[in-house]
Amino acid sequence: MDPIDAAARRLRQGSPKALRLEPVLAALALALAAPAAAQYSLPFQLRPTGAATTVRSDTALALSQPPGTPPGATVASLLLVSVQAVPDVAAFARGAYVLHAPGAGQGGQAAVNPILGAALSRKLSDELRLGAIVGVSIPVGMGGGDAPEPGAAAAARAGVLARSAMDNALFAVNDLVLLPGAGLSYVRGPLTLQVEVTLLQLIRLRGEAVQPDAARTNFTTGLHAAWFLIPQLSAGVELRYQRWLSTPAAVAADERLRDTFTAAVGVRAHFKLGTSLWLRPALVYARPLDNPMSGLGYQVVQLDLPLQL
Repeated sequence: MDPIDAAARRLRQGSPKALRLEPVLAALALALAAPAAAQYSLPFQLRPTGAATTVRSDTALALSQPPGTPPGATVASLLLVSVQAVPDVAAFARGAYVLHAPGAGQGGQAAVNPILGAALSRKLSDELRLGAIVGVSIPVGMGGGDAPEPGAAAAARAGVLARSAMDNALFAVNDLVLLPGAGLSYVRGPLTLQVEVTLLQLIRLRGEAVQPDAARTNFTTGLHAAWFLIPQLSAGVELRYQRWLSTPAAVAADERLRDTFTAAVGVRAHFKLGTSLWLRPALVYARPLDNPMSGLGYQVVQLDLPLQL
């Protein structure tokens, strides 16, 4: 007879020895219960494919050391607030603040452009979910205009690479940026796979004296894969790629600035705080796979703190 069944029978018979085993049997029953529904592991920097009420603090610490200079650091802290208006539709606002302390040259700090938008989500099957966003950034960030404060302008520029060049709309402080995007996630058992694409159309509204490009077109894409080691912990990898589809003046002067390719690895915890409230903190390490970031000695540590209904 199975030992658990035998102990359960003794419990029914009132055996004192079995009564002492009751907490152990309860734990075994929980461990041997049917697995819960497959969980979705939030990507590290790509967008979720769901549309939920969320408060998310996401901070990247980027260390760099261009050849021949002392090491420097940039901290780019992002805050997202998302409110689910109706099922599978959420309105969101996103902003960022950058602190920049280079090893050489001008440092400073800047609150950069806010982004306003809407996220839509649609379940295509038990495993597949499609997510889409439409958004616009407002060019009111520090470091913009015809006579920008040098420290703020340097901080805004540094924020681009601190975020693996995936959040360029935030840091283009002279531009109105239109950003449609879509992502597709596959969740089955302990596995999460996700891919996304985003198009950014930048339109200069100020800063003509310092920014020659009236319009620019940018593209980002990424792939995320994660595996739940236990229900409370997943580990993942993420590939991120950014490319200029147009040729801004900076790219015309240095073709190495055309694109950016980075990879990240990390872990994410999953804590249920109530009937529907989740805290999903993540710690991530990212490195560049090509220039310009690799030539500048970049290493990035990211701390992501999403609180989600």
